[in-house]
Amino acid sequence: MKPFLSQWRAELTLAMRQGEQLLVSVGIPLGILVFFSQIDVVSFDGVKAVDYLTPATMALAVMSTSMVSLGIGTGFDRNYGVLKRLGATPLGRGRWLAAKVATVATIEVGQVAMLGAVGAALGWRPPATWPLGIVALALGTAAFAGIGLALAGALPALANLAATNSVYLVLLLIGGMVVPLEKFPGPLAALAHGL
Repeated sequence: MKPFLSQWRAELTLAMRQGEQLLVSVGIPLGILVFFSQIDVVSFDGVKAVDYLTPATMALAVMSTSMVSLGIGTGFDRNYGVLKRLGATPLGRGRWLAAKVATVATIEVGQVAMLGAVGAALGWRPPATWPLGIVALALGTAAFAGIGLALAGALPALANLAATNSVYLVLLLIGGMVVPLEKFPGPLAALAHGL
C-alpha cells in the first residue's frame, strides 16, 4: 500500500505543478462556464445558459483530465523510459496504473466540486437526476482515459501530443459541450450526435 500511496502523491504533485495541465484541466472549463453563462452568444432553447453549461463543463473537465493530461503525460513518460523503470520497481505496473487512476479521480472530484460551486454561484441548481450525472462522469472518465492511453501507447510523444490536443479541440467544438447539438447544420449535426 505504501508504494501506491507514494506514487499517487508524486503523480498528484506533478499534475498540480504543471501549468499547462492546470490550464487544460481547470482554466478552460472554468473560463467557458463563466464566460458563456454571462453573455448571450449561444441560446440554449429555453434553458438558462448556466443550467446547460455547468454539467457540460464538468464533462469537459473530465475529458481534459482523463484524456489530455493522462494521455500526454503517459506518452512522455513512455518516451523517456519512465514506464520501463517504474515497472521494474517494487511499485510494479498494477500499482502504477492504480496510482494514475487515483490521481485522475482525485483531480476530477476537485474539478466537479469547483465547477459545481461556481455554477451554483451563477444560479445553477443540480437536477433531481444528478446521481445519473455521477455515473455518466465515471463512464466518461473510463472512455476518455482509454482514448488517452491508447494514443499514448501507439504514438511517439510529440505525435501523441498533437493527436490528443486535436481530438480535444474537435470534441470541444462539436461535442455538444459548449454549443447544443441542435444548433449544428445537417452533416455536422450527424457527426456531433455520433460523438
